[in-house]
Amino acid sequence: MNQLLKPGQTVQTESGVPCKVDAFLGGGGQGEVYKADLSGKKVALKWYFPAQATPQQYAALTLLVKKGAPNDKFLWPIELTRADDVPGFGYVMPLREPRFKSIVDLMKRRIEPTFRALATAGLQLADSYLQLHAQGLCYRDISFGNAFFDPNTGEMLICDNDNVAVDQQGESGVLGTPRFMAPEIVRGEAKPSTQTDLYSLAVLLFYMLMVAHPLEGQRETQIKCMDLPAMNKLYGFEPLFIFDPTDQSNRPVPGVHDNALAFWPLYPQFVRDLFVKAFTIGLKDPLARVRESEWRAAMSDLRDAIYYCPHCGAEAMYDVEALKASGGQPGACWSCGKPLQLPPRLRVGKRVIMLNYDTRLYPHHVDDQRLYDFTQPVAEVTRHPTNPNLWGLKNLSAEKWVITLPDGTFKDVEPGRSVSLAVGTKINFGQKEGEIRV
Repeated sequence: MNQLLKPGQTVQTESGVPCKVDAFLGGGGQGEVYKADLSGKKVALKWYFPAQATPQQYAALTLLVKKGAPNDKFLWPIELTRADDVPGFGYVMPLREPRFKSIVDLMKRRIEPTFRALATAGLQLADSYLQLHAQGLCYRDISFGNAFFDPNTGEMLICDNDNVAVDQQGESGVLGTPRFMAPEIVRGEAKPSTQTDLYSLAVLLFYMLMVAHPLEGQRETQIKCMDLPAMNKLYGFEPLFIFDPTDQSNRPVPGVHDNALAFWPLYPQFVRDLFVKAFTIGLKDPLARVRESEWRAAMSDLRDAIYYCPHCGAEAMYDVEALKASGGQPGACWSCGKPLQLPPRLRVGKRVIMLNYDTRLYPHHVDDQRLYDFTQPVAEVTRHPTNPNLWGLKNLSAEKWVITLPDGTFKDVEPGRSVSLAVGTKINFGQKEGEIRV
């Protein structure tokens, strides 16, 4: 690829600050991206090919720079750039750290994140698109090519934000990425919008959790040539969810769609129910699609539902519906096949948090005024310093807890102190009360 800019070359931001090109990072259909230096700070610099450097693209970027990023998960355009000796224009944005990997890395099994990391990434992804849509913007091209996450923590980054536009007002030809476009776009009946974003978001979340596409089952295996007419039929005119509860004609095929078959039963019923909604009525009615807030709540609950096999340490997930069906028995571990054992759990309102050796509580869990605040833990499960068989919940907050012991007596738990994980103990965190159960 012919590089538009050369290492050492300097371009100017619109505010007059010089930006020095360091190294070529890669290119795509719109332009090329470079690592650059902006007043001593390492940034990414995207420069458009002449055919893509249109007045419409310039105006769109100007609007995005003015609005600012919806949150810190977006590698958002910071400032536009020009150069006297290079046609067109570009823009600078934050530089993605090497620890962030793409969903493509997950699909190709180059990374093996935990279920907790995936749930965290899903939560942050849903929350980020909620913030974007709340500003009256739509992304238009949600796919696994522009979502990156830290496989160790689940921290999420969203890239390629220069295609973001005001909802239903984008004038460019960006319709989306094949396999992620909503059926009505594939059929030519609609343009990208927040409603089509919701479909693409559901596909991306399904890819992340199931490592498979929600519409690629038996029908895909019957296609001899995956040309445009075949893709239009599969994803637009006759889409059918591979786990549709009323139509089994597109079920995953063993030996072909093994990821879907393996991962689907591992997740709690509330997660599967949302995917069923997204890819049944959500296929036909854009207004009935799963909202970002629903995904955010589900991914948060999924984080809390994770516990560990006592034999091999594999992650399992607490599923109330499955427990009811099995008479209260959690079943066997998917990894080693040995019987699972449920740890104590904390019920706070409708929320259930599994109390593992590494569980932490956050403001999100104990204060409805601070939902989805995972900044600083307010409590953590900890082992007794002299009795390794005794576990407790340590108060990491600045406030005193009042607990009610199983015998009905009261006790204060000052900051830095712990309460034993005794069944029936009730903890008043200040805003909410929780109870330890088994």
